[in-house]
Amino acid sequence: MSILINRNSRVITQGITGKTGQFHTRMCRDYANGKECFVAGVNPRKPGEDFEGIPVFATVKEAKQQTGANVSVIYVPPPFAAAAIDEAVEAELDLVICITEGIPVRDMIRTRYNMQGKKTRLIGPNCPGIITPDELKIGIMPGYIHKKGRIGVVSRSGTLTYEAVAQLMALGLGQSTCIGIGGDPVNGLKHLDVLQLFNDDDETDAVLMVGEIGGSDEEDCARWVKDHMRKPVVGFIAGVTAPPGKRMGHAGAIISGGKGTAQEKLDVMESCGIKVTRNPAEMGKLLKSVL
Repeated sequence: MSILINRNSRVITQGITGKTGQFHTRMCRDYANGKECFVAGVNPRKPGEDFEGIPVFATVKEAKQQTGANVSVIYVPPPFAAAAIDEAVEAELDLVICITEGIPVRDMIRTRYNMQGKKTRLIGPNCPGIITPDELKIGIMPGYIHKKGRIGVVSRSGTLTYEAVAQLMALGLGQSTCIGIGGDPVNGLKHLDVLQLFNDDDETDAVLMVGEIGGSDEEDCARWVKDHMRKPVVGFIAGVTAPPGKRMGHAGAIISGGKGTAQEKLDVMESCGIKVTRNPAEMGKLLKSVL
């Protein structure tokens, strides 16, 4: 069993006719069961066309009705990406993965408000996506670095997701599911949501959790782990700040009032029973030590 996606998922690409959408749809389609899983694309200006045999529809609702799709991945440009999420939510898909970076915060606030009470889960925006190794990948992560196993990975940082997986693979540890949840201040699934799913997954034995400075999501998750998690959790916080005058890597990585620092997050995680490392090169070894 995996969480959120598997070989039975049926996927729509919103923005399939753009250069980025075409490239990554092709990469995902060619990975594992992708040929069976990627069933439709959406572009309101190009219905009736196809991308290498994948039919293009005018709307998400029509694509769902015609193909039975239950998941969408979004490569729509930033000014229109929040509306693309809204369309997928209104079509009542199970899951939406938004890869797009740079969506205006106000747009995402409105979208998150409109999602209240709806069935659709959102991963992202500004994320690498999700992969169930050897079954299906939806997003921009390199499939070849992954292998099926029993370690769950959740990360706010795309780059550190790949680094964590590489370390696990060097130690012979495959993954059940890997999720890059993105680092924007207004997004979908949080660490807590993903840890709850991994906790209930019979084929996940332990979890590697990578956070970033800013906000309180990691602390909230750690407190839940202390009271409810039945599996070992290993954590790391990316806390390197940018040089003066430079923009931080993620819009969500904002420290306010002394809260949200890497040290504060690590302290809370440790106090809640999560094994933490302050060296990103030790994530894999620490995870293996708790198995």
